[in-house]
Amino acid sequence: MRRSSVNRFKKIVKVLGSYGFGYIVDSKFNKQNKLPENLRKAFEELGPTFIKIGQILSTRPDLLPPDYISELSKLQDRVPPESIETVKKVFFDQFSISTTDCFKTFDEKPLASASISQVHKATLKDGREVVVKIQRPDIAEKMKTDISILIRIVKFTKTKFADALIDPEEALHEILLTTELEVDFNNEVNNMDKFRDFNKDITFLYVPYVIHDLSSTRVITMERIYGFKVDDKKNLLIGHYDVNDLGKKLALSYLKQILQDGFFHGDPHPGNIFIREGKICFIDFGIMGNLSISIKSTLNDMISAIALNDINKMISALLTIGIRKGYVDRNKLYEDLDYLIVNYLSTSLNNIQISVMLSEIFDIARQNNIRLPRDFTLLIRSLVILEGVIASIAPDIKIIDIAIPYVKANNKFSILTNLDFNTLLIHSYSFMKDSFRLPSKIIELSDSLISGRAKLQLEHKNLSTPISELNKGINRLVSALIISSTIIGSSTVLNSNIGPKIYNVTIIGITGFLTAAFMGFWLLISIIKSGKL
Repeated sequence: MRRSSVNRFKKIVKVLGSYGFGYIVDSKFNKQNKLPENLRKAFEELGPTFIKIGQILSTRPDLLPPDYISELSKLQDRVPPESIETVKKVFFDQFSISTTDCFKTFDEKPLASASISQVHKATLKDGREVVVKIQRPDIAEKMKTDISILIRIVKFTKTKFADALIDPEEALHEILLTTELEVDFNNEVNNMDKFRDFNKDITFLYVPYVIHDLSSTRVITMERIYGFKVDDKKNLLIGHYDVNDLGKKLALSYLKQILQDGFFHGDPHPGNIFIREGKICFIDFGIMGNLSISIKSTLNDMISAIALNDINKMISALLTIGIRKGYVDRNKLYEDLDYLIVNYLSTSLNNIQISVMLSEIFDIARQNNIRLPRDFTLLIRSLVILEGVIASIAPDIKIIDIAIPYVKANNKFSILTNLDFNTLLIHSYSFMKDSFRLPSKIIELSDSLISGRAKLQLEHKNLSTPISELNKGINRLVSALIISSTIIGSSTVLNSNIGPKIYNVTIIGITGFLTAAFMGFWLLISIIKSGKL
């Protein structure tokens, strides 16, 4: 480690320890109350990189419990802006041209300042108004260093997380990958282009354009959006907007992103959704979700399972996309999902929140050692945010009311859309090859059963505790028999009055009684301590 990294390592450990997380590194520390709140405060004290790490963690309910997710969602980018000299230097380093020569005007006071970048408004030479998002210098290297330090801390303390469903080191490597994508602004530019292409035929949706010649790894220049936030009730009233129609359009747009495109906005809070000239306009494409064909199909199946009262379909859908991280008791999983679905099916659709339902499915999967894909957990969080936005502007609109007819009308998405011919060919070949082997395998199994050579392999689960208790019980029974035998033998010796004596009492008999008394006392104490009299 370089000297600067060593100093940073010490600071991180010191700050985490001061907020009650010393137990992770040293067992002599005790866990404290208010840990979720303290974690947020620790991240705020550790600066911009940890604020960003915390914001990423707040999108991952598969990594942290709900109380931590809720607290980290409060993290705000209250970061002082970089000097205008620094901003201009970053721009010049990227394009070899100064802001003065490139723009007609460039406002030196930032519109906003966040942990990774800050935004300035500007005017192009042709008169178009734009915003320029410029990355802080060295932020990528700082984030990589801080996450690498956290990985080192976790490596030292792996035993503390032995029962975790997800390996914390693996989780941190995932976060490192996420941050690397976020600090490369080319990814955000590509996201905007892809999102615009997917939604080019949606008349009520607007996506800002990008100035590609003035965008790079560390700079994005894009159209400046005028309008107001989607939950600005005053402007909605002044503009005579039909809020129910707006809520439906917002829900339909998001359902299309999820179920048809498989490419959705990962942070749909009111600050990222504007109303521009009567159209819905999404901004900030740094966090986007990508759903595979399998996950899209599964989501279609989940929603149609509710519509058709099909519990087995829901269970099959969950097992299709889930990653098993340990023993899965299928009976328990079936019972948990059965209870959940029956609960929902007995409720009016008007009372169902799709985000809450998916969150409960996620919790059931987690309790049954099944990990759901990262983008599925991002989807759940995004739906929670979006349902809150829709509820604030159109309380009578429920996403589930729109989702079920949408799935029924677009059921083709779940079967043949985006079918890859090469993938189909590979799976077909594999299926045919296995099919040809099936008759010989059946004959082989039959021969084994007839000749008595078939073996049934059983694996016990969670039997270690009962077996241990049985062993203790047997040991106590044997001890009791030995004590009884010693007492009977000593009584016989006393009655026969043989062997050396003291005060005319045989020493062998007395010794036997004392030994039996000691063993009996020891046995009684062990039974009392076990609490099982």
